[in-house]
Amino acid sequence: MVPDHVPTLESDRVRLRAWRLEDAPVVQAVADDPLVPLITSVPTSGTLDDAEAFVRRQQGRLDEGSGYAFAIALADTDEACGHIGLWTRHLDDGRVTLGYWLAPAHRRRGLLTEALAALCEWALTFDEITRLDLFVEPWNEGSWRAAEACGFEREGLLRNWQRVGDEPKDMYVYARTR
Repeated sequence: MVPDHVPTLESDRVRLRAWRLEDAPVVQAVADDPLVPLITSVPTSGTLDDAEAFVRRQQGRLDEGSGYAFAIALADTDEACGHIGLWTRHLDDGRVTLGYWLAPAHRRRGLLTEALAALCEWALTFDEITRLDLFVEPWNEGSWRAAEACGFEREGLLRNWQRVGDEPKDMYVYARTR
């Protein structure tokens, strides 16, 4: 049975934990990213109030039935550097969807791969989860390389799958199964 709280998951360099209001600066750090606010609920304003509202939304995801929202934090300092979520909309069918982002200063260091691996290992301990899905933009090589490093297989290209800004965009679909 999946838990009724957001646990803390540890690996060598990252800690996945519940969001805290003091994590707002990492949300502000991605407000002007060219992609993150377009495909997530990260606000584009960069204000502290809007960043804290984002954090509060993440804190309520499990209670509203959306799934588990984790801050990705550096294990040695506990400083938030990104976000990863396990979304349970299709849990009754055995499927969950994962999504993630990292602040620019923390990219290309393997932190996302480590966070994704930790979340996958945890998720697959639950009998009701038999499939993990990821949807990745074809140009986002860093993201799909992280997925492949964590045992995900590319299953195909979904044309016009997700609206990014005002345009429907193609997405690779990746899956990892039990």
